[in-house]
Amino acid sequence: MTAVRRFLGAATLAAVLLAIVFAVYSFTKSRPQDLPWTPLGLGETPGLFTARKIAALGEDFAQCRALLDHAGVRHIALEPVRPAQSACGYDDGVRSTGGAVALRYAPAGPGMACPVAAGMAMLEWNVIQPAAKRHFGERVRTIEHFGSYNCRRLYGRSEGDWSQHATADAIDLAGFVLTDGTRISIVRDWSGTGEDGAAKAAFLRDVRDGACRLFTTVLSPDYNAAHRDHFHIDTANRGAMGWNACR
Repeated sequence: MTAVRRFLGAATLAAVLLAIVFAVYSFTKSRPQDLPWTPLGLGETPGLFTARKIAALGEDFAQCRALLDHAGVRHIALEPVRPAQSACGYDDGVRSTGGAVALRYAPAGPGMACPVAAGMAMLEWNVIQPAAKRHFGERVRTIEHFGSYNCRRLYGRSEGDWSQHATADAIDLAGFVLTDGTRISIVRDWSGTGEDGAAKAAFLRDVRDGACRLFTTVLSPDYNAAHRDHFHIDTANRGAMGWNACR
């Protein structure tokens, strides 16, 4: 009887382990973006580790550009910017020139670090356009922004940590223009007042929340008064198991 019990116990344990292995395998096949070790694809649905994988592209410019190419995002590499005796600058800057990315920027043609460009492509496909269609029945044609590269410290202070803008690893989004000409401004429409106010506020919150799945830092008017007129989004690389900031 003891031997039988041992056999049954071993068989039960083996069955449980086999079920766990099968579950992990099935999960890996169906949702690879939710695992930290699977490769990033810009055409995939965002997962639990997508933001960190995008941020990690800052360590491999060639791989980042290859992902843009594979996704059909036409772009040009920018000349490196390395100010003398400064923590500012970048050597992985790109400028999107069309292709699979349909959005225009105003002002036109901002340069940004390659990981930001990758994240912006995914943001359009997975967040911005679906949200615009859902709330307005239209597409977004233009993103209004306050720029990417800016050699400065956090909040423009004279001391302290450098901003992600100092390496072009951030961009500040100010508003959106739909194909029918409707303008959605963060400073004006975040509160949800005025004509179509509720829909515009809901759209902006969908974009903010969706960006949190793609960028390691997303700061909105909910964060503080300094962000009352824009979304700050960046690709700060805090490691595979690092923390994200979303507010």
